[in-house]
Amino acid sequence: QVHLVESGGGLVQPGGSLRLSCAASGGFWSLNDMGWWRQVPGKERELVAQITFGGDTNYNAVVKGRFTISRDNAKNTIYLQMNSLKPEDTAVYHCNAVFRTAVYNDPERTWGKGTLVTVSS
Repeated sequence: QVHLVESGGGLVQPGGSLRLSCAASGGFWSLNDMGWWRQVPGKERELVAQITFGGDTNYNAVVKGRFTISRDNAKNTIYLQMNSLKPEDTAVYHCNAVFRTAVYNDPERTWGKGTLVTVSS
């Protein structure tokens, strides 16, 4: 019942910046851990960053110091500020969320359709 919509992707030059957003909507009772994953054709999906409801974060080592994940719980939205972008950051970036539809339900996980980030000169 939870719908995730990513936005903010596009074409940027190496060294540039982009800010991705992921807005959650639907019938969830709670929205817990959320994160960003990325994938390129022929490659395994890899974690970019995660953030808990309380704001604790975890980053893939290759983006530490360049990317910052954050969330606005009042807006049910997470963000990914991407600075100093490199060509190897090119990928489809997917939002992920863990949620419950009711207090008595088991946690579930859902994915957004993704937003394309292309880093090229």
